[in-house]
Amino acid sequence: MLDHGLVPDNFTFPFVLKACSALSAVEKGREIHENVITTGWEKDVFVGAALIDMYAKGSCVGSARQVFDKIVERDIVLWNSMLAAYSQNGQPDAAIAFCREMLLAGLRPTEATLVTMISSSADNAALPHGREIHGCGWRHSFGTNDRVKTALVDMYAKCGSVKVARNLFERLTKKRVVSWNAMITGYAMHGHVTEALDLFEKMKDESQPDHITFVGILSACSRGCLIDEGWMFFESMGRVYGIEPKVQHYTCMIDLLGHSGQLDEAHDLIMKMRVMPDSGVWGALLNSCKLHGNVELGELALEKLIEIKPDDAGNYVILSNIYAQAGKWEGVAKLRKLMTDRGLKKSIACSWIEVKNTVHAFISGDISHPKAKVIYEELKLLEERMKQAGYVPSTESVFHDVEDDEKAKMVCSHSERLAVAFGLISTPPKTRLLITKNLRICEDCHVAIKFISRITEREITVRDVNRYHHFKDEICSCGDYW
Repeated sequence: MLDHGLVPDNFTFPFVLKACSALSAVEKGREIHENVITTGWEKDVFVGAALIDMYAKGSCVGSARQVFDKIVERDIVLWNSMLAAYSQNGQPDAAIAFCREMLLAGLRPTEATLVTMISSSADNAALPHGREIHGCGWRHSFGTNDRVKTALVDMYAKCGSVKVARNLFERLTKKRVVSWNAMITGYAMHGHVTEALDLFEKMKDESQPDHITFVGILSACSRGCLIDEGWMFFESMGRVYGIEPKVQHYTCMIDLLGHSGQLDEAHDLIMKMRVMPDSGVWGALLNSCKLHGNVELGELALEKLIEIKPDDAGNYVILSNIYAQAGKWEGVAKLRKLMTDRGLKKSIACSWIEVKNTVHAFISGDISHPKAKVIYEELKLLEERMKQAGYVPSTESVFHDVEDDEKAKMVCSHSERLAVAFGLISTPPKTRLLITKNLRICEDCHVAIKFISRITEREITVRDVNRYHHFKDEICSCGDYW
């Protein structure tokens, strides 16, 4: 087109930029952006929306915002594009602030606005944000919109409010496949196995299950150690529904078999997979090896994971913990050296909790919080009450060259424990706490929070990198497997 002397316009550029977005070709997109500036179309809302989407797909949120800020006359499509950019790149706080900015500018939210915001809250377990958007949707007459309500079902389910989610689900005018999937998956991730399976039976009478449905159902079987049912659902995918199992379905089956102690069967299934095993598959096997103390298969799983994701320090740490539990300290030292030689460092654990619309983040041993003194006093009181209730610190995975008292102190100041303590001193009694952690919750904190849920009569939900843990009355929804 350019070779023929034709000049692109605000009809041409969005199509070309859309192609860049699909390929995540940011550098090519920047070249086109320069052409946009040269031809004078940078302030056009259609071209601007396409540029924002292109930069968002390439994780360049700052560049997307620069494009947005240069456009004076903005329509709702442009605002929604920028909102989606924040949401897609895991910036819920920025998305919420931007949404408020949009409302202050006098724009009425659309269905797309609300669905984007609700999905962002769901993906980040930001329940207070989700509730705020729910109220916003109600005030702007979206209370009967099924797409918005389906997004709310997904959000409340993912955030642990499954009763609220089910109530919204039952009030849907038309239950689409995505609606059934949201509710089934929500039940599965919080350990409501029976409810997930019962809902699947109802779904079969009203809708056609798809591959996402079976991810939810197989996850439920894994949570409940339902091996026979898991195999039945897995085999029925192709035989009954014509659905070819994807890697996610195999991951669920490996998780189920490993959870149940059938590690050799899990390994055999990996060897028979019709698709290439990914890090999720081998990671599920590695986690199962940790649960059951299988060093040999754990070493194999790490070997495969290193081939796929050589720079993921978390996998090395899991095998190191397997070695530690087996008393193989030479193996621990070997992995330490391997990580050092490769320049790998264990990711810093961080947990956060939102109280009164403010996010409070903690790292292990953190003393930077303004209420640090009160938080540690609360932890000390909790530990005394927990020990009276039978709690014994689990320090098997802490390195052997650390004194026992020091080991106990180390695990007692983990980030998730600090977030829980802050939540307890900052909210009224009986208030449910929702904590998010960027890594896997450690064994001792898992045990401790079970005790804390009972002695404080609180429901505590911790979302770690693997799954949601819903603690109540000293029981966790994960069944002590994660």
